[in-house]
Amino acid sequence: MMEGRTCLGPLELTNGRWGVGDATRPASYWVEFRPDGLYQHEPDSEGQLIPWSRIMNGIWITWGKHSWNTNSRGLYTLRGMVATRNGGWMHTTLRHPYEDHQLRFDQHTRPYRAVDALRLESLLRHLTAEGRLHLLGDPEWVGRAAAYLAGGKNRWITGRALRQVTTEALAAADPGSP
Repeated sequence: MMEGRTCLGPLELTNGRWGVGDATRPASYWVEFRPDGLYQHEPDSEGQLIPWSRIMNGIWITWGKHSWNTNSRGLYTLRGMVATRNGGWMHTTLRHPYEDHQLRFDQHTRPYRAVDALRLESLLRHLTAEGRLHLLGDPEWVGRAAAYLAGGKNRWITGRALRQVTTEALAAADPGSP
């Protein structure tokens, strides 16, 4: 987290709305988490809503100017930061009709810690696997999950550690948790 702002890699709360990408910059691409689904904001467009029920097999993030950079998970600095500054993409497979889909986002001016981006992706995949993506439409729930996942040491982590911290974040974010 940053002073006065809550964020987890490219996920940030802006004007009471959670989104991936820089929502404060004019004419930018970003993806908003709404109660009814993911909403792609685009310059010179009304945008596009992807209902939660259409998302099939998780969401993963790639970095770079073009969506076809799916084989490259991005470049990272020796200090564990995302090195690419050309934006990013959220990839998923949709149902009815079945199709691969990409949602574009512009990066903030602040750098992203690789560990935060990995934790965000783990959260998205975990929620998809459990059929609970709709929770991303609840700003308070996302705030609790993001607060739990943000911070900590910026170090490379294993898949097992990602799954564990994501499970803990889900438990901490759920209403009625201690």
